[in-house]
Amino acid sequence: MVRFHRLALGAAFVAAIALIPSSHTGNVGFAHAAEMTDDEKKAEEVAADAAAEEMIAEATPYSPPDGSSSFPYEAEVHKMLDIVINSLYTNKDIFLRELISNASDALDKLRFLSVTKPELLGDTKNLEMQVEYDPEAKTLTIRDTGIGMDKDDLIQNLGTVARSGTTNFIKALSASETNDVNMIGMFGVGFYSTFLVADRVSVASKTNDSVQHIWESLNGEASFHVGPDPRGNTLGRGTEITLHLKEDADEYLSPHKLKELIRHYSEFVTHPVSLRQIKIIQVPKEIEESEKEENKDEDAEGDDIEVSDDEEEKEPEMEDVTTYEFEHINTDPAIWARDKESITDEEYQEFWNVISKGDGGAKAEDWTHFNAEGNINFKTILYVPTEVPAALQQGNLEQMSSGLRLYVRKVLISDEFDLMPRYLSFIKGVVDSDDLPLNVNRETLQESKIIKIIKKKLVRKAIELIRKMSRAEMPEDEPEEAEVDADGNVIEVERPKKIHPYITWYKKFGLSLKMGCIDDSANKDKLQKLLRFKSSKADGEDDFISLQDYVDRMKDWQKEIYVRSVR
Repeated sequence: MVRFHRLALGAAFVAAIALIPSSHTGNVGFAHAAEMTDDEKKAEEVAADAAAEEMIAEATPYSPPDGSSSFPYEAEVHKMLDIVINSLYTNKDIFLRELISNASDALDKLRFLSVTKPELLGDTKNLEMQVEYDPEAKTLTIRDTGIGMDKDDLIQNLGTVARSGTTNFIKALSASETNDVNMIGMFGVGFYSTFLVADRVSVASKTNDSVQHIWESLNGEASFHVGPDPRGNTLGRGTEITLHLKEDADEYLSPHKLKELIRHYSEFVTHPVSLRQIKIIQVPKEIEESEKEENKDEDAEGDDIEVSDDEEEKEPEMEDVTTYEFEHINTDPAIWARDKESITDEEYQEFWNVISKGDGGAKAEDWTHFNAEGNINFKTILYVPTEVPAALQQGNLEQMSSGLRLYVRKVLISDEFDLMPRYLSFIKGVVDSDDLPLNVNRETLQESKIIKIIKKKLVRKAIELIRKMSRAEMPEDEPEEAEVDADGNVIEVERPKKIHPYITWYKKFGLSLKMGCIDDSANKDKLQKLLRFKSSKADGEDDFISLQDYVDRMKDWQKEIYVRSVR
């Protein structure tokens, strides 16, 4: 692979053409060689030599790792790589999602096996992920301390074994009108999305019992290379993936961009994900031994010289030092995977603030936390907000963003799936399923049978939650100290009429429930029981009654119910 730096080519071209006689170049604005002074000629020659040396250095052909062997890609894998490499107008950010997901799987596998075999953890007991960026080398590295791979695993998993996922991915792309590479994670071949942003990919990996090996491949190459890692054992155990980024992928060297992506795709991954931050600090410059000796001699010669007490001490000379520090990004734990008996109300409210981002009130009105088990397994926390979300207040149902985040094994898949009907669009929360494929293609998953089953259960649970709110007991009054007059008699204080919390909430969200009675015929009967109405028997601002209560108190002779609409 031969690459030439644009600046080097430009410098060499300018230097070369400046030395060509004007009879060859014509009137193109370059000085004639005879019109240049000797110093100018020498400067041009030096510039040309430097540019040529840079071109030669940049043009050095690619050489695989020392001691490695070459293996051809399996035909289907190579075909898939061609599709990925030539993909346009796709979301390239997904490569980081796929790598975090793979690392999380490797860590989960080791954690599971270590339950019965603690010795598998070896000397590397911390289960974690680390992300590093190097602006000078233009590399991005993702490292984990998971189960790791030996030489055979690297060869089989990353290129030679024809897997059904590869074939199915190609078929899905062929059937897709948009050629959407974002589907790559659905078929277990998400690793290859790294070539969306990288010219070269290196994978170092080691199991507890194997020698550390390295896998490497160029973007567009028909083969890959595997061999012992020349660096030796640098991992202890786990996998390290280094992406040598393309020229148009510099954005992934930005710590702000990386922090945003890591937080987005691993916000509630159970294993810690850290980003190495590069900081430059100023420290006093160290004085070399020779300078110290000179200073001692100068001090000895100047012992007889009087120095004023007011003379300020000389400030030390400072120098810049580059430091490296890891910052834990996914600090919010996945509380939906914990036992709900161990979670306090304060923790639920803190998690509400994380997912609501302030849209829906500072506190949640109520929530439900449950595990659905059966043919489809998933964990969920659903929240009912206290306040109406901003978009719903303005009546812009089309602009209402989905309030539910969809996870697969605690890895964020999307926050754009319509897991709730529009009349329940104010419900916020998370859904985490182990049965779903890792796929962000909205159209594909929206039609999935698994999603339809999950959606049906979520709607039922949301309605049950609101029903529970409507049937809750009236909160007890907080005890107050009685007031007495001068004679010691208790002063009767008129207290404001108590309002049931559900009525307060219903006055804000009642229209959404009425919309549900129209839109959702399957749950119409359940939703009707949640509606509240004004009655001529009580005209207070907060006096509401359910339809069932109204019917129960009807006189025997009353056969009709009269309704007055209010515009």
